[in-house]
Amino acid sequence: RASTPRVFPGRATPSQNMAMTMRSLALKAPEAAALRSSSRRTVRRAAAVAPARAVIMPLQSETAAAASSKESKSISATGANIKDWTPVSWREKEALQQPNYTDQAELAKALDEISNRPPLVFAGEARNLQAQLANAAAGNAFVLFGGDCAESFAEFRADNVRDTYRVLLQMSVVLMYGAGVPVVKLGRMAGQFAKPRSEDMEEINGVSLPSYRGDNINACEFTPEARRPDPARLLRAYEQSCSTLNLLRAFSNGGYASMQRVAKWNLDFMEDDKRGDEYRKLAANVDAAIGFMGACGIDEDNPAMRSTDFFTAHEALHLGYEERLTRLDSTTEEFYGCSAHFLWCGERTRQPDGAHMEYFRGISNPIGIKISDKSDGEGVVALVRSLNPENVPGRITLISRMGAKKLREHLPRLITAIQDAGLNVLWVSDPMHGNTVKTDNGYKTRPFEAIRDEVMAFFEVHEKMGTYPGGVHLEMTGQNVTECTGGSQEVTAADLELRYLTHCDPRLNASQALELAFLMSSELGKMRRRQGLAK
Repeated sequence: RASTPRVFPGRATPSQNMAMTMRSLALKAPEAAALRSSSRRTVRRAAAVAPARAVIMPLQSETAAAASSKESKSISATGANIKDWTPVSWREKEALQQPNYTDQAELAKALDEISNRPPLVFAGEARNLQAQLANAAAGNAFVLFGGDCAESFAEFRADNVRDTYRVLLQMSVVLMYGAGVPVVKLGRMAGQFAKPRSEDMEEINGVSLPSYRGDNINACEFTPEARRPDPARLLRAYEQSCSTLNLLRAFSNGGYASMQRVAKWNLDFMEDDKRGDEYRKLAANVDAAIGFMGACGIDEDNPAMRSTDFFTAHEALHLGYEERLTRLDSTTEEFYGCSAHFLWCGERTRQPDGAHMEYFRGISNPIGIKISDKSDGEGVVALVRSLNPENVPGRITLISRMGAKKLREHLPRLITAIQDAGLNVLWVSDPMHGNTVKTDNGYKTRPFEAIRDEVMAFFEVHEKMGTYPGGVHLEMTGQNVTECTGGSQEVTAADLELRYLTHCDPRLNASQALELAFLMSSELGKMRRRQGLAK
């Protein structure tokens, strides 16, 4: 779908402003060559070209993939390092966190079937996202990642997809209205199944079974049959991802995301909630602003008011699955991971010489790398350079996960290392994983106040360093769960058992997520005004 041009506010220099459409990012060979010849420290603007329909070619065989690598270019238009790379070159490296399948023939059959299925996303959409991420890295937008810790087969219903999407829309409106910046929306949806584990085996009462690795691998019930890695689950995960994407595209482009519906996005169970009331007041202000625009003769039917861009993201953990959904874009002759628009790699699998980094370096999608207080500046700089040799904006997102105290101590040295190296990255905070605790009654939870404090510390550090806090990465749901304690609802440890539904890690519920959005909006707006960035 050729998207309508969007204009984003901000005071970026002309070299930082980037057109936000698929048309402007569909780079042909001459423009790609021009990009690669630019200075590696310059924030580059993609040249606009005539619209072209992206055609994704299936990955048919290792032979075909190897043949494509014989092309002379070594860097893709979006910054991927494709020298001596193929979609299967990761197989020559050590691949961590992979399931131990007992029937390899069964696995091969499932992966072959996935190879013949259509891509879930398209190259032009990924290029569009990269342009928007580059805009955020330049301080002209804010990125909101949100969704399940791990999607499940049992909870897959249209209502659940809609409600999480609806909360993300609410959060986006709060951030746009309060902070005065466009919001780039990415859902941890339509593919966020697999989870890394600290141990291959789990032991309960003397019985040892394979660890639960996500519904696309095995089931969470503690039985031998449930815990056996089952290749058929990969196909089921693909089909659920496809259905989820169909819903998300319909919601985004079919009128549901229209700004005229902003007051109708409130969830039923939040009608009497403090944050629900706060949101209703903001929605009334938005409605009044839209009415004023109409009175001034501004077109309320502009596509920017009637639809929105919404992208998907997940941790690319199962490399066999990712390989089979890696497809060749016929407009650029470059490979894209077509399981999601944005893929990230976690701390357990980002070894520089490992299989995951080998896969990541060659796909032309925008990619994310999780970093923690244990990360060293030199190592992060080397990793970013290997994944983005030409320093193309929007290619790399660094996602910090530390906890507020450690973030204040360690993030400045990582920012300094990246700045000294002159690298283009987008900084995003994951305030969830550094704040997980276990209660006396045995529940794994995350205090809302700790999550809030890490986000505020993230803003504070970036303002002191003169850099831009580009976004947040949240595990959340539109359901009325009780998994994280605290917030204005004052969820206690005793309340956790009431609606503790997660299959993996605790998620913010809709009220807590919206409360965090209001807090972020206020702080980000103040910061931008202090820096003279607000309109």
